[in-house]
Amino acid sequence: QENGTKPEFGLAPQGVEQARSAGESLRKELEEMGVPVDSVKIRYSPFSRTTETARVVAGVLGVPFEGPSCKATVELRERYFGPSYELLSHEKYAEVWAIDEADPFLAPEGGESVADVASRLAGVLFSTDVEFHGSAVLIVSHGDPLQIFQAVLSGAKENPSFLDEVAGLKKESLVVPSVLSQHRKFALNTAELRQVV
Repeated sequence: QENGTKPEFGLAPQGVEQARSAGESLRKELEEMGVPVDSVKIRYSPFSRTTETARVVAGVLGVPFEGPSCKATVELRERYFGPSYELLSHEKYAEVWAIDEADPFLAPEGGESVADVASRLAGVLFSTDVEFHGSAVLIVSHGDPLQIFQAVLSGAKENPSFLDEVAGLKKESLVVPSVLSQHRKFALNTAELRQVV
């Protein structure tokens, strides 16, 4: 997990440009919706790439990065796939995703299950809603957590008690496993913006 916070794992020049482009796209969308861009709240994973991405987007939006509108949120960190997958090619993720689809409560050896990640993200949803109810909030995280985040939101739209079930990891619930096992249907491209609520 600490590998992700090392400076050498920051954005490449192409990543900085992708972040800037995403920020410009977000600015345009917010302006079209009549949302003051400088009022956006940003929550981001403390990993190097996501911190840099949040900093670049905040700059584009005119949101002070060091102020209360931007906050590193450890629960948004990358999913830990376990020591067998640490620092390996992303091509190995397909093995984990097959496990996820079969049983979202089953974790790769030494790593986090989909349900583990969903539980910590449900906490982010609760706290962000309480703290910034009615505000536009940008979440800057990683592919797998963001897909799981969208699966959680999808489940919550269909069933108001879903967030409580996810937060409590009620495996006996039939809805939670079925929704979480499908998190890959929310796959994202690098630096993709997606409105979810």
